[in-house]
Amino acid sequence: MQEINKNRRNAILKTAQGIGIFAFSGLIWGAYVSKAKASSFSLRPPGAKEESEFLKLCIKCGRCVTFCPFDTLKLATPEDDVPTGTPYFTPRKIPCYMCVDVPCVPVCPTNALDEKLLNIVENDKEMMDIRNAKMGVAVVDIESCVAYWGIQCDACYRACPLIDEAIKLEYKQNDRTNKHSYLLPVVDSTKCTGCGLCEHACITKKAAIMVLPRDKALGSVDINYIKGWDKSDEARLNQTDKIAPKNSDDTNSVIDYLNSGDL
Repeated sequence: MQEINKNRRNAILKTAQGIGIFAFSGLIWGAYVSKAKASSFSLRPPGAKEESEFLKLCIKCGRCVTFCPFDTLKLATPEDDVPTGTPYFTPRKIPCYMCVDVPCVPVCPTNALDEKLLNIVENDKEMMDIRNAKMGVAVVDIESCVAYWGIQCDACYRACPLIDEAIKLEYKQNDRTNKHSYLLPVVDSTKCTGCGLCEHACITKKAAIMVLPRDKALGSVDINYIKGWDKSDEARLNQTDKIAPKNSDDTNSVIDYLNSGDL
């Protein structure tokens, strides 16, 4: 009888250990999936903070989704390539229609959607301006955009709420025929809000213009490169003194180092 009880205890112990290992593995896998999803190409609502900060603050309450009048925003499910319960949108299905009052932002209880990121000062008063949104940036695939084939199409240009600002049409001679001109859509990343109206309007089977998260679509220049012709860029000069020149004993500023002829 004692032998039977001992075997039973051993069996229960092994089962418990197996369950514990399985649960622990599940936690590790869940953490991996969450991290992988966090680096996805999901587009967030206007006013969303930087992705890592957004994920810390978002409590998955769904208020922004509820207040969106166009059903643009969705809460991610476990099947989506987005952290579960967080708001996102797919512009090819339903883009952001750039509501003037931006109703999805003020209702956020944790400031994961930050009004200040949209604010402008007008008549000494701060107010939200949806044109300041940076939900993503449109990128044109010139291989599949029919305008780059020479076929006249300006669907994305016409759909853009910031027409002639975020998307412009560039004229270029068609060297193949020497008779016609290309009418090419060109995106200004500094103006593009990432609303996705262009992607939604694209006539190709798979959109030839796609909105991507800005950190995925755009490069980044280090502070040692300055646009001398841009006055707004001159402020960055103050930061260059913080950079130590490489392979040099020169204690002067980086600018002096770059001009010293030792490169």
